[in-house]
Amino acid sequence: MISSMSVAIVWFRKSLRLDDNPALLQVCSDPSIQSVLPIYILDPEIHGKSFEKIGYARIRFLLESLEDLSTRMNEKLGQKLLFAQGNPHEILSALARILGSDLCLLTSDYCSEPYGRILTDKIEHSFQEGFSQSKVCFHQATHTLLDIEATTADPTFKNPKNMKDILRIFHSRFGTDGNGFLQTPEPQSAPTSLQPLPGDFDPLTHPETARFFISDISGIWVPPSLKESMVPSPFKGGETEGLDRLKRKVSQQTDFVNSFRKPKTFSTNDPANPLEPSTTGLSPYLSVGCLSVRRLWKEVEACNRGCEHTQPPESLHGQLLFREMFYLLSRSVPNWDQDLDNPMCKPIHWGEKDENKLEAWTNGDTGFPFIDAMMRQLEATGWMHHLGRHAVSCFLTRGQLWQHWKTGRDLFERNLIDSDWALNNANWLWLSGVAPFSMPYFRLYNPCPDGKSSLNAETSTARFIKHWIPELKDFPAKYVYEPHLAPQSAQAEAKCIIGSDYPNPIVDRKEAAKQNLAKFKASLQA
Repeated sequence: MISSMSVAIVWFRKSLRLDDNPALLQVCSDPSIQSVLPIYILDPEIHGKSFEKIGYARIRFLLESLEDLSTRMNEKLGQKLLFAQGNPHEILSALARILGSDLCLLTSDYCSEPYGRILTDKIEHSFQEGFSQSKVCFHQATHTLLDIEATTADPTFKNPKNMKDILRIFHSRFGTDGNGFLQTPEPQSAPTSLQPLPGDFDPLTHPETARFFISDISGIWVPPSLKESMVPSPFKGGETEGLDRLKRKVSQQTDFVNSFRKPKTFSTNDPANPLEPSTTGLSPYLSVGCLSVRRLWKEVEACNRGCEHTQPPESLHGQLLFREMFYLLSRSVPNWDQDLDNPMCKPIHWGEKDENKLEAWTNGDTGFPFIDAMMRQLEATGWMHHLGRHAVSCFLTRGQLWQHWKTGRDLFERNLIDSDWALNNANWLWLSGVAPFSMPYFRLYNPCPDGKSSLNAETSTARFIKHWIPELKDFPAKYVYEPHLAPQSAQAEAKCIIGSDYPNPIVDRKEAAKQNLAKFKASLQA
């Protein structure tokens, strides 16, 4: 029997951090709460029962993030993070039944994707029906700057389609200060203490919860084959690394921040290090909530104040505004992740699924080294520069292979460590040319970029390509992006015969592009 006390449950959902976490801060600042159950739930609907729904890079990043959160809670707050695996509604309801009248609060963060909203509604309804003494609070604007529900419910709201539209929304919602800076909410510091667990409650042994709960982070079972594949990555998961990267790449790099122009950054990463992004590399930490978007916005603002700086859409603030725009659209546009009955998706008659083409694209064996290096990087690290994403998505869809954008979307959803339902669908709608906010469909990326390409590929040494395609490591740089054009003597000297050691191009890029643009135009006119 649990002695009578006031207990709160903090469900860590999409905010795997202590800093600027409204749900956590709510319980820490409430003197009436005597005990807290902080919990993370591995949801089979999202991850799969054995992580089969996500790739090993995502698994690694998630587990590192959870381990870091658990460690930080223990060291900074003197509290233990509980782990459970199963349906969150069933687990939270079981806890509520056990705690009974002692449970005064369930708090977490808002999720805007369809499954997240359904789950939230189900939990709120069941608590109102069966545990009415317990308050339920899902904090808005935790994963975004805007309150997505309030913004899209505003009678004046119209779907934003460009930077001008989203800036108008931001000015309306936040206003500006005397220096013209948007007055976005201030981030809140991490708490310094947290109420203890109920002293006589053990979910590992209680009949209601024993089948759900895991002893600690080490008790999370990962298939051995996947664990063996989780190679080291330049991105280590967790709030500790997220805050450190924020400091290294933003707070201490004022000149970099103020001169930042996203389209001018290198798609092939830092020229001196093929593993380090030429951008901030913070998107994975925003995606799983290791880093607060409010914290990032304010750190960028601190660099901008009193200095000349770039403006949206190319600036770092511009990139965050695009993120907010896509979150709004994902909530307001019906069937955001579909090509049917989606007002933001033009009806294009894509080709039949070609397994050979898809396999070559997925595995980085298309014979186009820029495309292949990007795809191999994705497989190994779970990350890719935005211009790389532009190129591989264009190549798969309207450019060379004429395959449906949802096929690429699903692969990215599985593998990207910054995977995000709202943003992933937005980017594939955009880059396949089917959205109103897309670039003109006839503007294609050349999968064999030179030094003048808008893809900003480093071509003088081709270090990035050679890192990810070691077959070409001894090729002269001038041939690396189109190795099939190299003389046989150069191929022999590099010990890489094209068509044998590395594939020939799977399509004639120019002829395929010509045919595909004609198909796209015909679909628009149908």
